[in-house]
Amino acid sequence: MKILSAVLAALLAASFVSASESRAQPAAKIDLHSFPATEVDDVVVPVPSEVFNALDKLGTVAWRSELRQSFTKTRSGRPQIALLLGSVIADGFLAVQAQDAERVQEIGKTVLDLAGAINVREVVLAHCNSIIDGAQKRDWKLVRRELDYTQRDVRQAMDRLKDQELSQLVSIGGWLRGTEALTALVLRDYSADRAELLAQPQLVKLFERQLNAMSPRLKSDALVGRIRAEMANVKPLIPEEGTISKPVVEKLNGITRGLVRAISPVDN
Repeated sequence: MKILSAVLAALLAASFVSASESRAQPAAKIDLHSFPATEVDDVVVPVPSEVFNALDKLGTVAWRSELRQSFTKTRSGRPQIALLLGSVIADGFLAVQAQDAERVQEIGKTVLDLAGAINVREVVLAHCNSIIDGAQKRDWKLVRRELDYTQRDVRQAMDRLKDQELSQLVSIGGWLRGTEALTALVLRDYSADRAELLAQPQLVKLFERQLNAMSPRLKSDALVGRIRAEMANVKPLIPEEGTISKPVVEKLNGITRGLVRAISPVDN
C-alpha cells in the first residue's frame, strides 16, 4: 500500500511511532516514502511528527500566518465538538511549526476543555500538561511528541467508549484544518512539488466511506451532512496521478476554509 503523501494525512494517525531526532538541510523535494506509519482501514498514514520533521526541509515557511487566534466557544453538539477537537490538534502542530509558545499553551488548554466535553479529559490531561510545559520551555520535539500521543489516545479512548464515529470525526476535523492551512501555504509560493503534498486520493476515499457509513442520526446532523456533501466535491479534485494545478489548489482551499469556518464559526 502506497504511503499517503501529505502532512494532512498524518493528522489522521491513530498510533504513535517515535519521531526521528535528526534534521536535514532544506531540500527541494521531500521523500514521501520513508515515514514511520500506521494503517487505518488499509490506508497507510505517516505519523504527524515525522511528516512535520520532513516539512522542515522545505525551508522557511510562513506557518505563523496560518494560525487561528481564537476558537469558537459555541458547542452545538458532540459531532461539532469532535470535529473542533481534531481541528484544534491540527492547529497545535501548526503552532509548533511556527514556534509560537503562547499559542501552543492556549491550544493545550483548549484541547483539554474539548476533551472534557466528550468524556475523554482524563485520557489527555497528562499530555496537555506536557504540551503546556514543553511550550514554556520551547521544547518543540517534546510538544510534537505529546500532540502525537494526544491524537492517538483520544481516538483509542473514544473507540473504547463505542464512539468510533466521533473518533472518525476527530480525524476528519484535523484533515480539514490541515488541508486549509497547507493549501494556503502552497498558494503563497505554488510549485508542483509543493502541491504534491496534497496528493492523497486514498485518504479522501476513506473519509468518504466513513461519512457514508455513519448512523442516520449523525448523517442528519447539519454540519456532518455539509462535510459529507463537500467531500464528494473534493474527491474529483485529487488525482490518482499527475500534477495538482494551482486552480485546483485554490478550489481545495475554498472548500476546506468554508468547512473549517462552519466547524468553528466566529463568535459574536
